[in-house]
Amino acid sequence: MALAADLLPDRYTGAEPIGRGGMGEIVRATDTALGRSVAIKLLDRRYAEDEAVRERFTREALAVARLSGNSHTVTIYDVGEWQSRPYIVMEYLGGGSLQDRIVKEGAQPPSRALDWLEEAAGALDAAHRQGIVHRDVKPANLLLDRSGRVYVADFGIASATGLGSLTQTGTVLGTSSYLSPEQAMGERTTPASDLYSLAVVAFELLTGRRPFEGDSVAAEAAAHVTGEIPSVCDVNPSVPCEFDPVFARALAKQPPERYGSCAEFVAALRGALAAAAGPTRAIGAVAARPPRSSRRPAWLVPVLAVLLLAGIAAGAAVALSGGDSSKGSLPPQKVSVSVKTVTQPGTTVVTTAPAPPPTTTAPASGDPYALNNQAWELMKQGDYASALPLLENAVQQLQGRTDLGTAYANYNLGVTLIALGRCSEATPYLETSRAIQPDRHEVKDALKQARHCSG
Repeated sequence: MALAADLLPDRYTGAEPIGRGGMGEIVRATDTALGRSVAIKLLDRRYAEDEAVRERFTREALAVARLSGNSHTVTIYDVGEWQSRPYIVMEYLGGGSLQDRIVKEGAQPPSRALDWLEEAAGALDAAHRQGIVHRDVKPANLLLDRSGRVYVADFGIASATGLGSLTQTGTVLGTSSYLSPEQAMGERTTPASDLYSLAVVAFELLTGRRPFEGDSVAAEAAAHVTGEIPSVCDVNPSVPCEFDPVFARALAKQPPERYGSCAEFVAALRGALAAAAGPTRAIGAVAARPPRSSRRPAWLVPVLAVLLLAGIAAGAAVALSGGDSSKGSLPPQKVSVSVKTVTQPGTTVVTTAPAPPPTTTAPASGDPYALNNQAWELMKQGDYASALPLLENAVQQLQGRTDLGTAYANYNLGVTLIALGRCSEATPYLETSRAIQPDRHEVKDALKQARHCSG
């Protein structure tokens, strides 16, 4: 049923209620001037006479307007006031929210959940870089477009640098089910608070329920402060237990103990999922030839073994050090290293093998492409220590060349150094590989990983 025509300026017609957000009602309407559907948030009448609340509502508009243009953040088109009711005009996405999905479907497949979390993490990290803390991250504020992409919405209680605080010390803002411990205690919020709330959302997406639940708002808020973090695989046996150390860090009671960014948290989840994949049968590599020479041996050059420890960021530190990103060494015979092997266009396999203790395999002499192939076989088995001298020998012989075999050898050496915790040494070899094949995303991802874990 359409709303009364006097609620909005004549430019916006056919307003239909579609939900609520914070202190206001959200309606869908048509912007007749531009011919597009929009979502309009109207401040409730009962709040409109309260100057402090009106100021907070305007604050949301200012906060989100600063973020307009950021990827996966709902864009604001207009801000105004009509018949003494402030309103904000935003883009209309049309796909519902993550809350809708959880209510209808329960726990989500990990791959889908991680894609959504990655998109939300990017938007939140972008807001944090601009001095804005959301303070109310929850599934209802993570909206989907018609293609299933996530956008962060409703910065209604956002804390923005340069905008005066509207709350007093000890005031609790946010939704109790997703409050960080510091919010529950009325303390200052930071980007780490949003990260905590995103971790609660992640737990719910993967298990179908929140990590802390109570019979009342007060009980649930208290659980965030003192409650023990449950195991995800206890709550949902279909979810791998490798996620547990990631959630233990993301839901730490003290903000400094959490991940450094939302993206780092999601990357750690990806690394844990990869580590849980288990052994998979490998299939043949694509044949490639070295540059023409008097010998021209037809060696099979592997098409890249990609260390999938963290997706893009800190997951390698978690996978290699058992959850502590400050450690860079590989505990012998204890940690599984996941390797994604690209074997032919559109085909990948993931293998997981225990990392063996260091060996003293002597570097073989001979053709550098053959050395690379020998090392690649060892990498597939998780024996990076034995692969290292072979790759060092191969790369030394290939200095100055620009063929794909050289790119592969440098790439494999970089990945091996990362696996052995020598991240700072990996960068120059990965840079060499990228210079030869600049469009390979695997090389770019490995470079990001090397730079992150080397600090």
